[in-house]
Order: sequence, then C-alpha cells, then structure tokens
Amino acid sequence: MFYRLGKFATRHRWLIVGLWILAAVLALPFAPRANQVLQSGGFESPDSESQKAIDTLAQKLHVNETIVQVIFTSTHYTVEDPQFSQQSERALANIRNWSEVAQVTSYLDNPRQVSQDRHAAYVNIEMKPDANTAAKLLPELERRLQKVPDLKASVGGGPVFYEDIQSVSENDLRRAELLAFPFALIALLFVFRSVIASALPALVGGFAVVVSLALIFALGHITPLSIFVLNITTLFGLGLGVDYSLFMVSRFREELLRGRSIEDAVAVTVATAGRAVTFSGLTVSIGLFGLTFFHINMLHSVGLGGILVVVLAVTAAITLLPALLSILGVKVNALPVRFPRLKRHPVGTDIELEPHHGFWYRLSHFVMRYPLRVFFPVLLLLLSFGAPFLGVRFSAPDASILPSYVPSRAAYDLLVQRFNQRETTPILMAVHTPGNALTPENIKNLYYYVKRIEADPRVDRVDSIVSADPRFTLDQYQLLYSHPQLIADPYIGAFLKASVSGDTLLVEVVSKYGMVDPHSQALVQTIRNTAPGHGISVLVDGGTAGNIDYVNSLYTDFPVAVLVISITTYIVLLLLFRSLLLPLKAIVMNTLSILASYGALVLIFQDGFLHQILGFTPLGFVEASSPILLFCSIFGLSMDYEVFLLSRIQEAFWQTGDNRQAVALGLQRSGGIITSAAVIVIVVSACFATADMILVKALGLGMALAVVIDATLVRGLLVPATMRLLGTWNWWLPFAGVQRHPPALAEYLGPVDTDNEQTAPEQANTHRNIHIGGKR
Repeated sequence: MFYRLGKFATRHRWLIVGLWILAAVLALPFAPRANQVLQSGGFESPDSESQKAIDTLAQKLHVNETIVQVIFTSTHYTVEDPQFSQQSERALANIRNWSEVAQVTSYLDNPRQVSQDRHAAYVNIEMKPDANTAAKLLPELERRLQKVPDLKASVGGGPVFYEDIQSVSENDLRRAELLAFPFALIALLFVFRSVIASALPALVGGFAVVVSLALIFALGHITPLSIFVLNITTLFGLGLGVDYSLFMVSRFREELLRGRSIEDAVAVTVATAGRAVTFSGLTVSIGLFGLTFFHINMLHSVGLGGILVVVLAVTAAITLLPALLSILGVKVNALPVRFPRLKRHPVGTDIELEPHHGFWYRLSHFVMRYPLRVFFPVLLLLLSFGAPFLGVRFSAPDASILPSYVPSRAAYDLLVQRFNQRETTPILMAVHTPGNALTPENIKNLYYYVKRIEADPRVDRVDSIVSADPRFTLDQYQLLYSHPQLIADPYIGAFLKASVSGDTLLVEVVSKYGMVDPHSQALVQTIRNTAPGHGISVLVDGGTAGNIDYVNSLYTDFPVAVLVISITTYIVLLLLFRSLLLPLKAIVMNTLSILASYGALVLIFQDGFLHQILGFTPLGFVEASSPILLFCSIFGLSMDYEVFLLSRIQEAFWQTGDNRQAVALGLQRSGGIITSAAVIVIVVSACFATADMILVKALGLGMALAVVIDATLVRGLLVPATMRLLGTWNWWLPFAGVQRHPPALAEYLGPVDTDNEQTAPEQANTHRNIHIGGKR
C-alpha cells in the first residue's frame, strides 16, 4: 500500500503540492487567531465533590467565585490610621459604582482581611461575569482603580490569574518559536550539509503547524480548548514534522545512492520510512489519545490538539514530502554547506559506508558480546534516576506556577508572606438540611454537628450560623432563628443573609494548618467521611478539597489511560513487527525512560535542584498533571525512535535471517539519523524549557531529558542487549513461527550480502556524483 502511495505521489506531485499550498494559504488568516478561542482555566473536574459544592453554593446562595483582590500596602500607615482607609476608599470609588461589579467587600467589613503586620489589607471585588469573561475586563478595572499617594495597590485573584496564564503562555510560545526554528534549521544543516535537504523538514513542520492552528481555531468554536493547546501543537508540530521528514529525506538519499531511479527511490522511501512514520505517528497519537480519557478539560483539549497536529505531520510527511522529493530528485543535495573540520559524510550518504566499522555497529556487537553485564547496570541506573519519584507530592496549580513578575503571582506572594494563609483558604461546606435550615430541629442537629467539628484538634475555628457568637447556647440560637426577620444584631443578620437560603447553608472551617498541609487534607477527608446524620448532607469545597479532588480525579483516570495506551500500542506494534515480544519490549523500554524523567521532575520542580539556572522558584510539590502530560507525550515520542530502529533491524533480519547481525546492521543504518532526529527534538524541547510557565517548562525539560536517555542508554545499550538475550524469539509469532521475509516487501527489499558490501571508494564516488547533482 505504501509503495503504491509513493508511486501515486510521484505521478501527481504537482497536484499534491498545490493542494498543500492552498491549505496553507487558507489557514494563514486563521492560524494567528487560534489563541482567541482558547481558555485559560480548565483545571476543574465537573464530577468532583468540590465542584458540586461550589455549584450548589453559587445556585442557592449566589456565592461568587469571580473575585478580583486588590491588596493595599503602606510603609507608613497601619490599617487603623484614618489615612489608610480614606485613601483606599478613594482608590475604589470608581469601582464601587461600576455596572460589572456585583459587590465590594472591604477589610472594614471583614477584619480578617488585614495582614499580620497591620500594614496591608485586601479588598474582594466580586465581578458579575465568569472568570474568563472578567479577565477581559481587567484593563478597565485597572483604569478605574485610582492611584493614591501613600498606598500601593496590587491586583490579584482568579480573573487576573487566568489573564496572566494567557499572556505568559503566548509569550512563552513566541520565545520558543523564535529559538526553535533557527536552532532546528542549524541542526538540520549539520545533519544534511545541504540547504535544500535541510529546508524540506522545516517546510513540512511549518505546514503541519500552520494548518493545525487554523483547525484549532475552528475546533475552539465547537468545544472548549485550553490555552496550553498552543504549546503542545507547536512543540509536536515542529518536533515530529521535522523528525518524520528527516527520516524520509535521509532514506530517499540512501535509495538514490543505491542506484534507484527517482520514482523508485520515492516509492521505496514511502514503503519503508513512510510506513515507519505512519506507525510511529499512530503510536504518538495513541499516547495523546490517552489524555482524552481525563475529565480535566486542560488535559482533554491538549490531547485533541496533539492528535490533530500529529495526524497532519504524518499526512504531510507521506504526501507533501514525497511529492517534493520527486520534483527535486537529485537536486535534494543542492546548495551544499561545507564544514571543513567535520570528517563524517552527510546523513543519508554513509549508511552503507564501511558498515562493519561504524560506531553503532561496533557498539552493538560489544553490547551483544556481554548482554547481561550491560543490561543489569543500565537497568539499575535508570531505576535510580526514577527513585526520587517515590517521594513525590502532588498539588493543583496555583499562582506559584507563574513567574514572579506577573500581577497575580505578585499578589499571591503578598498574601502568602503577609497574611494568615489559613484565613484566605478556608474549608467550605455546602450543608443541605431536610426542609428549612432554621427549624429548631435542624438548628439543634447543626449545633451539635458543628461542635463535633470544632472539637477536632486540627480545627482553628468554624464560622456558621450556630457558632457566630461563642457566648450563645443552643436554646438561644433556636430562639434567635425562630424569627429571623427580628434579628437586631447587624453582624449576625448579615451573616445569616449571606450563609443561609432555604434548606442550604454555608459553613466555613478554618484549619490550623496550611492549605496543602497533610493535616488539612486529612481534616477534609475526616469531614467527608463523617456523616452528620439526621438527614443532613454535606459537600466540601475550598482550596484543600479542590486540591484533593483535582489529584484524585487525575489519578483515578490515569490507570485507565495507561492501560488503553499500552494495549493499543502493543496491538499496533504487533501488526507492524509481526512479533509477540518486540512490542512488549518496546513498551518496557519506553517506561524506563519515562520513569527517569519522573525522577528529574521531582528533583527539579519539587526539591528545587538547578532552579536558579533554570529560572524559577521551587514549588515544593509537583503539579499533578505534569507526570500525566509527560507520560502521554513521551510514550509516543520515545516509541517514535523505537519504531524506526526496530524497522531497520527488521529489514536487516528479513535480508539476513541472522538476529545478531540484523541488530548490528539495523543500529548502524539508523544510528546516525535517529541521533540527529533526537538532537533536533531535544533542541526544540529545550527551547520550550525556557518558558516562564512551569507547566510548559516541565513538559519541555521532561521531554528533552527522556529523549536524551532514550537515544543513549536505552537505544544504544538496552535495546541490543535485550535483543541479544531474546535471540530469534524477537521475531516469533504464534501459529506463524519466525517471520523472515514477507512477500509484500520482496519486490523492493533485495537480499544483502553482509560480507561483501559495496566498497568504500565506490560509495564515496557515488556520493560525490549525487552530491554535486551529477547523473547516475
């Protein structure tokens, strides 16, 4: 099928190129606008208890989550000084009467909004629109916030956080693109030593990215997509587009060196490298497809965007690139770039040059001579790399994932450093009672339930209608709420209005410990697992509960995603390699490189190793979605190289029937080009590791580290060692035995006499003729 596709691409080359140019021209107006339809949030699970709790409170009590915080700080005044309150009120004057504002809660209304040193206080501004819409109103809000001489105002809160995510993500993307394109092109010039050959992979990657972004713009009007789709699209579009083209172009040049006509060279290229590219793209898509199993929209949408760009990268590699190669022919080597100090030949021209003396050939034979001595030390080394992951601490993302210079991060740091963080992140309980919450029976049951919570040693305070005044007894609360309209105390009256509606009421529990402290997490679990009784039900929300639900939601879905990815990948590789054991070996090898990157994730982002060099503040935890993003991304990307390596080994085995010789020849023939491809992916990933957003930085750095490990320790040492230990069992399939030479490939894969390869002078002469564009 792929051989016929190559023939088709040759015959209809101008039509294929024209269609791709048309697609790019149509996509160009929409690709730059993709960010306009993407959303900054998407970290919540709609099925979690915390989300149900906040939905209940919003519906019944009109609790508003869209809050902008303005923090006033002064070096001269305390909040008790009249100048502090006068100037803060003057600063807020034009905001209080703004139609987009639902309510303004000052520190004068709630004394707990004052810092511990009394030189700062914050004001909560409840916005009417949702967080994403409110983010677009921030410029107007900042314009209305008047400057005053003695107070410094810092703006933070949810809408500011979402706006900062949007702007930082876009800046990260622009920086990564500016770095990745030139570095990838330079790497390609070193690989091919020809301007034309180097331009082809960059061209195909660019086409894939542009068309993908335009399709994301269209898809964003149909379903919610996360802003992080932009980063994954560019990262995979560039990385895989260049990778796949690299394999195709190098194989085309190799086939020209073998003396094939241009048409045959294109057909064989598509039938061999194109086939491997397609199956490789399928394995990468399977990994990204695992992200669609998650209820968290950020992961779900990143999976959709990733699959889209991978499909386009594969399509461009097996249609557009063969068409371009058939047009260029031997001119693919035109405009040579000379590097006098480099003694090696360009990739694609030295595949058969002295195969028995190549580095990868010698290395593979050395490894296969001592397979056990290589296998166990390397295995232990990789496991030791992953060992730090045993101490991982997961958490949901907050403003600490952003750089310190953005407004929401600056406001977050102020709250953490100067305010009692326990007061700003209480445990919220949506309590549902049988019938009216203010009946004497319900008041009694609530009173004793709150007393039980207050008795917990981890609890600092409980704010509720039955604990509003510690001097009141149960009888007094029952009497007070028997006629709520007659309550004279303004504080209790306002508290009752804000926290009770019909059969629903809000209870706030303040822990003695921080939001992500294990004691606070255990307290939330205790509240959830302790039934109030008497027909009362409770839904728990708040920062700690949301954190627990976020992590639980991710790692409830993760095993299902891993299982589906592994089984589907195994089946695809089983069909590709016609072997029972090779797919299993490939999956295990991939898992080891991913495990090593997980260890680095903990060392760097949780413990802060190299944080000054990498330019971020250590989190003290690992953002919970990062390992999942890494697994689904790296699994497919690492499998990419495994597929190309095993494809060349399989070809050599079909030609020789000797497992050991096939491993050596396959590694020698693919070693240079896979290393070059890995270097380019490492360069592109490292460019994304310069991001200010820690989520993107972790993904770029994790992918770069995993590819480094995969391209060296795994591919160079573990793969030949395991294939030597398995022997001919590598190629065994039940009911079929050992598969040597499938008839479908016989017409263009001839036998190889491994003891009588073409001589080095003949190869060098062929290389010289092709390289200068001469006739064969």
